Amino acid sequence: MKIKPFKNEKLTDFSKKENLVNQKQALAQIRKKLGKTYEIIIGGKKIRTKNKIISYNPSNKEEIVANFYKGNTELVDRAVETAAKKFNEWKNVPPAERADYLFKAASIARRRKFEINAWMILEAGKNFAEADADTAEAIDFLEFYGREMLRYAQKQPITPVPNEKNEMVYIPLGVGVTIPPWNFPFAILVGMSSASIVSGNTIILKPSSDTPMMGRLFVEIMQEAGLPDGVLNFLPGSGSEVGDKLVTHPKVRFISFTGSMEVGIRINELAAKVQPGQLWLKRVVAEMGGKDSIVVDKETNVSVAAKGVAASAFGFQGQKCSACSRAIVDQSVYNDFLRKLRMEVDKLSVGSAEMNYPMGPVINQNAEKNVLKYINIGRNHGKVLTGGRKIGGNGYYIAPTVICDVKPDARISQEEIFGPVLAVIKSRNFDESIKIANNTKFGLTGAVYTSNSKKLEKAKNELFIGNLYFNRKCTGALVGGHPFGGFNMSGTDSKAGGRDYLLLFMQGKLISEKIMNK
Repeated sequence: MKIKPFKNEKLTDFSKKENLVNQKQALAQIRKKLGKTYEIIIGGKKIRTKNKIISYNPSNKEEIVANFYKGNTELVDRAVETAAKKFNEWKNVPPAERADYLFKAASIARRRKFEINAWMILEAGKNFAEADADTAEAIDFLEFYGREMLRYAQKQPITPVPNEKNEMVYIPLGVGVTIPPWNFPFAILVGMSSASIVSGNTIILKPSSDTPMMGRLFVEIMQEAGLPDGVLNFLPGSGSEVGDKLVTHPKVRFISFTGSMEVGIRINELAAKVQPGQLWLKRVVAEMGGKDSIVVDKETNVSVAAKGVAASAFGFQGQKCSACSRAIVDQSVYNDFLRKLRMEVDKLSVGSAEMNYPMGPVINQNAEKNVLKYINIGRNHGKVLTGGRKIGGNGYYIAPTVICDVKPDARISQEEIFGPVLAVIKSRNFDESIKIANNTKFGLTGAVYTSNSKKLEKAKNELFIGNLYFNRKCTGALVGGHPFGGFNMSGTDSKAGGRDYLLLFMQGKLISEKIMNK
């Protein structure tokens, strides 16, 4: 069967009544399933324990989405041993066959798109469009990585050597641990997991405790696709108990992590220590967040820039590692920009994700407390232009907040907030804007709005970030088109959705044969 070239999944147009009705119907169906309890899955076997993780709806904080049996250290050993045993079989499955599981899973996810969206709307607090884009990205990862595995399985180019027959092949690493985040609870989880699996590895998936249902859905989809038991093992649990044990287990070969800088650093430190009986240096693939800036030059359409900043800062309540959390604006257009930015932000109503408000809740009570704490800190370092308050309702709702006249070294300009808070910084000129944009420990995404091609070239050369965008928002990376990953404390620049990504889950093996004269 000939595989068609990769093409990004089309997003659902919710301005069409039919799509809106389909999504609401899916939500109604999912509501009938709320509150059920789901088992741990190791080697295809369902396991129950004494304790549970409860997933709540952040739009309605007392509503239980689902319950999950909670893993423990004993089950970590069982999961790793199961995955290690299965690896001996799975590594020998032909790459084309492994890729086919991903293609089947993509078809299943496409068919179940409204259902997946519905669970995400209720569990993560995403509105219809944000949830749909998340699901579409997951489908993209499955399609893209399946094709990438086929490419890596082909004969690799190598320099000829006289009288030798040489071959370069890529082989899997072994047992991996996948620790995805809650903010892209389906897309990133599916991408990290499917890349590991299609490369020939077996994995233990430890989903976020805020969005475990999205991991369960992926397991269901892979089971429906026919993936053999033991290749993908599902182990919800706490980071301190299950997470640390998985990371330090001597039979774990690699850890794929997306989350906060603090947790990423801890994982890197734990993984670096060689445990008794460990035969390798563990590989850590980490994407750890950002403090992303959009530079607004005086030579630009300020209205367009204001729209782009608002979309980048407040999409999914600013809970994206790629979100714009700092706008650095030339002093000559500063006041005009603030006026137009406020107009854009004040259009954003806040409410239940299920009711498809432009902005929904932050993920949980800790996130709400953290965001409100930073807003109060920001009051001492700038002026609240709009927002700055909690919004009523039974969810974790916070008004989109813009704090202007912020100094480049202020805390809200340096620390990742991960919520609907934007700091606006005034700069004297473009050169100073570039300098300010580079003044954090992070280096993930950013954007520049200017019509001056020389300034764009300067930004291209001097901005030290992994994903740099010109005259557009700094969120919304597309698989294949925008390989994603950052520098410095933003992680290991993994470039998810790019042609280098699968290399992180494989190792090269050179085979050389001397040609003997007969």
